[in-house]
Amino acid sequence: MAHPKRKFSHSRTHKRRTHQKLEIPKLVPCSECKRLKPAHMVCPFCGYYRGKEVVTIEFKEKKKK
Repeated sequence: MAHPKRKFSHSRTHKRRTHQKLEIPKLVPCSECKRLKPAHMVCPFCGYYRGKEVVTIEFKEKKKK
């Protein structure tokens, strides 16, 4: 099995790892309910996409004591 002839420098290692990072998800306001949702996806709160209802969302009522 091949072995490296020399140790990789810290700067070379860091240059390779520059793309290995977490990104904040891109959120946009929904055109119907104005809540934040992922871009290009159906709103999980109201079920609308580009002004049309695509999914019917049924709300669960919370139990009150």
